[in-house]
Amino acid sequence: MPAAASAPLLFTPASAPQTLKPRSLLPFQTLITRHSVSLWVPPHPRLARGISVRAAVAIEKETPENERPESFLRAADDPFSSASAVLPSVRARFERMIREAQDEVCAAIEAADGGGRFKEDVWSRSGGGGGISRVLQDGGVWEKAGVNVSVVYGVMPPEAYRAAKGEPGAGGGDSSVKAGPVPFFAAGISSVLHPKNPFAPTLHFNYRYFETDAPKDAPGAPRQWWFGGGTDLTPAYIFEEDVKHFHMIQKQACDKFDPSFYPRFKKWCDDYFFIKHRGERRGLGGIFFDDLNDYDQEMLLAFSTECTKSVVAAYIPIIERRKDLPFTEQHKAWQQLRRGRYVEFNLVYDRGTTFGLKTGGRIESILVSLPLTARWEYDHQPEEGSEEWKLLDACINPKEWI
Repeated sequence: MPAAASAPLLFTPASAPQTLKPRSLLPFQTLITRHSVSLWVPPHPRLARGISVRAAVAIEKETPENERPESFLRAADDPFSSASAVLPSVRARFERMIREAQDEVCAAIEAADGGGRFKEDVWSRSGGGGGISRVLQDGGVWEKAGVNVSVVYGVMPPEAYRAAKGEPGAGGGDSSVKAGPVPFFAAGISSVLHPKNPFAPTLHFNYRYFETDAPKDAPGAPRQWWFGGGTDLTPAYIFEEDVKHFHMIQKQACDKFDPSFYPRFKKWCDDYFFIKHRGERRGLGGIFFDDLNDYDQEMLLAFSTECTKSVVAAYIPIIERRKDLPFTEQHKAWQQLRRGRYVEFNLVYDRGTTFGLKTGGRIESILVSLPLTARWEYDHQPEEGSEEWKLLDACINPKEWI
């Protein structure tokens, strides 16, 4: 089955736990990367007054817009909508859900920051759809916080379809992949939140819905749909109460639908964010699922909605506890090293980045997950037994937190 469009490649971690060896610290070499952001959402009476909307410079196929549309869907492009339908289509309801979630998360982020405000880019795509990108940068609490929504559709080249499925080469041996372009629909919300304080963890969440279809009167990929997504925590320092709280919220969301979901998706998350060339995970996990279409479609829509609505409760209490803790230059340096790992994973293994580039995606939106600053230090190893060492050990040897 195809994998979700914005999911990174899944790598299996080394089977044997690795032992950390203490090494002396070496001088830091700093790499600074700066990016803006972009995607979309519905009007929100409380939030709209505080957001400054600016037209982005159009790149590739995107056209900047000055106003958010009520919907990026056109009736002619939604094959499952009809005037007689009891419920709007899954496409329409998923779009509404992610737009509402963007408003809710942005409002919570601004409240926690205490002064920073999101800037917004609205864009449309001539092939179909568009997006809204929101970014809060250099705030009181947040170094960079991006919350993006996109709803795009049209046709994609076969190599992009293979990227969505995570297949190498021409067709990856799958006879369902034809040479012609493939009609598709992809909608999702994606967010990465990088706080300034090294004791406050980074959060990533992404929930998406994807469809492909065969061209009319022509051979192509069979009609398929699937859901994907997850929420994961990436701290530089471990506070067990924070990690347990975060994982408990994920479990509660999963248990409302199937008690097997949390253990299954927690392990999937640990494997999913494995940095193969480092032999370690990006962070302390959470939940992740992809290519999910073996349950009732309505149930999976409700499950994705529940997970998305759990983000604020899982994360903001942790930020409130940690955002004002005093820290040293050494703490900040370690945070920057861990953000280097974040960049490595996203640029090397993230299938969503590949998919976005191959479908002519908006560069600022694709790269919004990167922090403002990160660093790489030659052969750095934390001192055994230190708090930094404990974090790295947990990234190499995943734990059961609850």
